[in-house]
This record gives sequence, structure tokens and C-alpha cells, in this order.
Amino acid sequence: MSSKSENILPPSKRLLLLEPRGLLDIPALFAAAPILLTARRGVKHGVIVLPGFGADDRSTVLIRRYLSMLGYDVHGWKRGRNVRKPGADFATVIEQIKALRTKHDLPVSLIGWSRGGIMAREISRQIPGDVRMVITLGSPFADPTANNVAVIWKLLTGEDAPRSPSRLRELAMPIPVPATAIYTRADGVVAWRACLEPEGLRAENIEVRSTHIGLGFHAPALWAIADRLAQKWDTWKKFKPGAVVAPFFPRR
Repeated sequence: MSSKSENILPPSKRLLLLEPRGLLDIPALFAAAPILLTARRGVKHGVIVLPGFGADDRSTVLIRRYLSMLGYDVHGWKRGRNVRKPGADFATVIEQIKALRTKHDLPVSLIGWSRGGIMAREISRQIPGDVRMVITLGSPFADPTANNVAVIWKLLTGEDAPRSPSRLRELAMPIPVPATAIYTRADGVVAWRACLEPEGLRAENIEVRSTHIGLGFHAPALWAIADRLAQKWDTWKKFKPGAVVAPFFPRR
């Protein structure tokens, strides 16, 4: 795993400059709303959406509103901007998970965008019995150093990005709950190869056509999230888009 991580390079500067294209996913999302609202509904349970690095709950409002419309009990992480040291927010998020677990008497689903997905994976290792599944959006857990935001990290936290080889190996290891990684090859912020789960019986990767900043507004990504949450309880199968939406998911 370490040798693989060492070979993952950050995205090109060209892709980084093209990132604002992702904002076009917002009007496209509203146009796709009638189709999105036909998505399957699952059992009502708690869902927590964790924002990316430097972002707060405002960045995930469209994800949360959509899933709320599908009938889930959806919450932001309620911790302001995601800029504190790794692990600093875990205890509070775990308390939130346990409260939702008690409320519905069901494990909680975690959705994390970028750094939020890395956090969701690590939290699932600590309390696997309280987490139903983890869905990540452009989260470079296989190598968080393969990114174009190291300077921003330094400015916001006053620290260098984590580069411990042993810690990078730990982050990349499979998690003890079902995992879905949604990614885009046009990601200009983090390397898409660093966002891939090791394929397994309860792990999958779903490619979409967007940018890093567009993932939280991208209609096919939201459709995939809804499909994952709607699975029958205590079962898990890999994502297979129906004929109507299949053209929106690259086949490789």
C-alpha cells in the first residue's frame, strides 16, 4: 500500500484551474430535481454529512435537503469550519452519532466530502456497531498528501499536511463497514486515484463526471447516494445504475 501511495501525484494545475466548472452542477441539479425525486426511499434513519476541509455545513446544504426530502433524518456536523487538527472533532461527532442511533434504534449512515470522508472512515473504525455505511465524495484517504491544497492547509491550521508513512498506510486500510467512494477523474484538488476504496465484498467505487467542488451538487452523485441509502436493511450490494441514469455514469 505504501508503494502505491508514493506513486500517486497531485492533479495537474490545469485541472485545478478548471475546478470552477463544478459550479455549473448547481443549476443542472435543479433541472434534474424531478428525476432525483423518483429515487428509491429506504428505512428512515440518521444520516450525518461531514464537510470538506475549510468548509462548514453550508457547503452540504443541498445534499442534506435532498436526502431529507427522501425521508431520512439528516444532519450537518454542527462544528463550524472543518479546519481543526485531525481527530479534534471525533468525540463530538461520535456523540452525535450515538444520539441518532438511540433516537431511531438503527445505525447511522455517514457521508463525507473530501476531508469529511476521511474523518467518516476513521470514525467508523472506532464505533463500527453504530455506523451503517460510509459514503465518501472525493476523499483522498489512500494518500491525503496527493493534493493541491497543502498551502491552504498550512495557512488555516499553521501545520504542515500529515506525511507520516505509517499514518498514511492506516488511513488507506479498509474500514469495518460498507464503503462507497464517489470520485471524478477531473478532480483538480485531490488525486482521484487516492479516492478509491480497495474493491471488496462491501466496498466499491463509483465514478461521476464532475469536479471536486462540484461533487456535492452533482445530480448523478446524489442519485448514487440515495441508491446506497435505500438498500434493504442488513444487506449491501454494489451500485448498478438503471437504464435511465446509466449514461450519466462512466463505464470503464
